[in-house]
Amino acid sequence: MITHLFAGVAVDDFGAAVQWYGKLFGAEPSSFPHETEAVWEVGDGRLVYVVRRPERAGHAVLTLIVDDLDEVAAGIAERGLEPVAREQYANGVRKTTYADPEGNEVGFGEVPR
Repeated sequence: MITHLFAGVAVDDFGAAVQWYGKLFGAEPSSFPHETEAVWEVGDGRLVYVVRRPERAGHAVLTLIVDDLDEVAAGIAERGLEPVAREQYANGVRKTTYADPEGNEVGFGEVPR
């Protein structure tokens, strides 16, 4: 059984990424383990980190499941970010995807109840 998640996103421009992910998550990082890594606690035991690793930058794909996709997307829009895609699957799952300036994708999904 998996009890925690620590998902990483590699970037080249660390400073710009910290600002962008701050807008995406609506908060400053929870911690800076070192000068080129920032961590956001996005839920109990669920963390997303951004790390400067230019050779791997731009290839991450994450999807975070939320209770209210409309509320999350509205908050992100208020902070100045717009999605690159919105999808609805045949099973009723909805997903909104954002792309950081380096091409990493972070999706937020909502599963029907």
